[in-house]
Amino acid sequence: MAALFLAMLAGAVVIWAGVAGLLFYAARQKRGHSEKGAGQLILWGGAIFPTVVLAALLSYTVWLMPNVRPWFQGEEGRMRIEVTGEQFWWRVRYLEEGGNVAFETANEVRLPIGERVVFSLKTPDVIHSFWIPVLGGKMDMIPGRENRLTLLAEKPGTYRGVCAEFCGASHALMAFTVHAVEKPAFETWMTARRASSGAQDAEGLALFLKHGCSACHAISGTEAQGRIGPDLTAFGERGSVAAGTLPNLEEHIARFIRDPDRIKPKVLMPHFSMLPEAETDRIAAYLKGLK
Repeated sequence: MAALFLAMLAGAVVIWAGVAGLLFYAARQKRGHSEKGAGQLILWGGAIFPTVVLAALLSYTVWLMPNVRPWFQGEEGRMRIEVTGEQFWWRVRYLEEGGNVAFETANEVRLPIGERVVFSLKTPDVIHSFWIPVLGGKMDMIPGRENRLTLLAEKPGTYRGVCAEFCGASHALMAFTVHAVEKPAFETWMTARRASSGAQDAEGLALFLKHGCSACHAISGTEAQGRIGPDLTAFGERGSVAAGTLPNLEEHIARFIRDPDRIKPKVLMPHFSMLPEAETDRIAAYLKGLK
């Protein structure tokens, strides 16, 4: 992109200098008005020259395009993350070489600094737009199509990502968090996530299964294998509830379980206000404890 900008800048300077020179030359001449040669000037200056210049710029741009998006050069050896925009949250899958899913999470992305990552962007419902302003430009998620975006985090930090395309009533409540960390810390986290299990708290897990939460949600190491809603494995380490809407506290988890539509309008999760408050609170404590 920088090379293309410099080429266009050089061309613009040449054209500006030529026009300014002609203007100066014409202003210095003390002769009467004449239309002699006007046709040739219009033909060469107004038709042939612009056509040649624009064709050259177009050819140069097409030649540069494979280098603008680095995945065109091959994805071998690069880390890949598949992000699916849902109404109104983000499904995040870390892929192994060969395209198999290593594990799934939701609403948070972790990246190793200094390593270019390829994002595969999808959606099953409406158009969303994946945007991490600190790291790069927007990329639309279009039903029936996979778009790709490469991003490079150059320094550690925590960044906010958003949906940049209106996608429904809770479009503004559809955020996600990006953690850019050093490579050793990232590898440690990946290893821990692969080994995560929610089976340690038997009482909390029993209530989770009893009330049908496993029909939509999955938790590694348990009977909960739902694929409709977010994967809740290691849910307690996430910073927010409902895709950046509320801080991840037990009381907020319980509120969302009881009446999710009040917190996030038109969300697809049904309410569970009919459950005894003590059981809702116990499920919230179980989810908060998942690491």
